[in-house]
Amino acid sequence: MRTQHARIPEPTPGQGGHTRPLLSVVVPAYNEESVVGEILQRVAQVELEKEIVIVDDCSSDRTLERIRQFADRNPQACVRLLCHERNMGKTASVRDGLAAARGRIVVIQDADLEYDPGEFPRLVAPILSGRADVVYGSRFMRGGNPGSGLLAKLHRLVNRFLTLASNLATGLHLSDMETCYKVIRCDLLSGIEIRSTGFGFEVEITAKLARKRARIIELPISYRGRSYHAGKKIGAWDGLAALWWIARFALTG
Repeated sequence: MRTQHARIPEPTPGQGGHTRPLLSVVVPAYNEESVVGEILQRVAQVELEKEIVIVDDCSSDRTLERIRQFADRNPQACVRLLCHERNMGKTASVRDGLAAARGRIVVIQDADLEYDPGEFPRLVAPILSGRADVVYGSRFMRGGNPGSGLLAKLHRLVNRFLTLASNLATGLHLSDMETCYKVIRCDLLSGIEIRSTGFGFEVEITAKLARKRARIIELPISYRGRSYHAGKKIGAWDGLAALWWIARFALTG
């Protein structure tokens, strides 16, 4: 992997009284040229002290160009760019983004428009108040918006099943284990080695946070699911792979 940096203003002790940002927003990106600029703009507009750690997973379209354009047009944003020399999958992108994060709290943000970064302040609040170590943004709690239509219903059914299987393995009582929005105290990531591939991150981090007895709570979030025609990437094979990862981490840790 080669690492590139774009517009990296260093935090100073005068910024919120901290020598590092409050929040690291890790953005794994692959072939999202049509929307990546807009989602990064939405992240930048969130009024929290933050850095944006973007990992381009060897995109074959103009995603990387769009990211650089965003960084150039937003010099006030703390943008850090990592680039994979070959496509390694979402989990590898998230893993490398987490390793580069300098914040006290980290959140994962997909490089599309399905999730709303405007939720960040509400999701971070329970950690700041000491009520939680980890906050999951649930698409399926009352007040959430999982979407409508046949595809949305099918994905909801699969997500419910995978969450149930994960809960049985971990002893947790989550409603949406597969959610992208996982907000985690960075110190909890110490000693956690991410070994899964593909889309296995959600299963693995949930299992390992449960093993650490982290205080995990869920809050409802809005969600705007997209179709495969619009660029959705997760598929049936990924659901089967998630079951395999659930079984593996339940048995081997």
